[in-house]
Amino acid sequence: MTNDSIPFLPYGRQSVDEADVAAVVEALRSDYLTTGPAVAAFEAKLARAVGAEHAIAVSSGTMALHAAYAAAGIGPGDEVVVPATTFLATANAAVYVGASPVFSDVDPDTGLMSAVHLERRVGKQTRAIVPVHLNGMPCDLQAIATCAERVGAIVIEDAAHALGASYRDRPVGCGAHSRMTVLSFHPVKHITTGEGGAVVTNDEALAKRLRQFRNHGMTHEATAFEEPSPGPWYYEQQSLGHNGRITDIQCALGSSQLDKLAGFIERRRQIAARYDLQLAGLTGIEPVIGTRSDAVSAYHLYAVLIDFEGFGVTRAQVMQRLRERGIGTQVHYIPVPSQPYYRRITAYDAGDYPGAVRYYQRELSLPMYPALSDSDVDRVVRELRVSLGI
Repeated sequence: MTNDSIPFLPYGRQSVDEADVAAVVEALRSDYLTTGPAVAAFEAKLARAVGAEHAIAVSSGTMALHAAYAAAGIGPGDEVVVPATTFLATANAAVYVGASPVFSDVDPDTGLMSAVHLERRVGKQTRAIVPVHLNGMPCDLQAIATCAERVGAIVIEDAAHALGASYRDRPVGCGAHSRMTVLSFHPVKHITTGEGGAVVTNDEALAKRLRQFRNHGMTHEATAFEEPSPGPWYYEQQSLGHNGRITDIQCALGSSQLDKLAGFIERRRQIAARYDLQLAGLTGIEPVIGTRSDAVSAYHLYAVLIDFEGFGVTRAQVMQRLRERGIGTQVHYIPVPSQPYYRRITAYDAGDYPGAVRYYQRELSLPMYPALSDSDVDRVVRELRVSLGI
């Protein structure tokens, strides 16, 4: 049981202030609750934030992946290479469009896809490669893009964890090494719209297909009609789309949140530095890398790798002990190819993914969100040590 006198620290949560509340109230009092000016305003602000030409906001990060794959023309007979360590949606969205997800192993100490892993998984049917910037740390995009170019595939970044991160001194989402980048605005992410996501791109044709996909595959633009318009009510469905629209209420919140993004990211990095300091020198606990010479993490998560066997405890025991002490933790992620669904549709062999298995066996995500105080971080580390018996 938890001590009710001690505040519970979840592994992640939103940071919402009165400016956010006021923005939502203003949207509620406006003439538009969905598909209105707040959506366009949010998209323009988001595009500027990541240095992209276009941002297309949708109802979730999963919908953003689905839309990106569909806009790229991926379908039956195509293969989409995704990392074995990711959230289910990265692979599921390939199945949604009739393609086959192919799983690439990851580095056992970072959980990240690399060109070394990709070389064993790409082939003639590879249509897209989808690196996932796990925990907020960018993959080596240049090497991945080179591999993709060699086999004639495109790169679609899954940056659900990485809004605010940078690679080679440029923001993730700028499109320097990919055709599209997918973002998520779930409450535990860097900014939130409640639920929501977006695709950012520098390709105008892709942007048009993305906007059409989120609105049932239809258009109201007279210049795009395939048949003569009989009047102002006319519209055409020109492709098979989905209802992936996001509301003005959500986008009003998102625009307000974007105003605070830089501060959110800076505080996350301060928290990570505090964790690094407190964990330094502890044998058997290793923070997952947060900086490289070519990249800086946005710290969606603060992940550590723990030698649970060496401490003589299970991860479940540690998580339960921490919870009883008011500390929430999580595991990111169970290797996707080991899931029952994918075992049924792919030839799964754990030996194909030693990096993903090794990463999963040791990973634990500690509390990480801007409202954490330094004393909160110290408390987490103190209780982690107690839970491990050190």
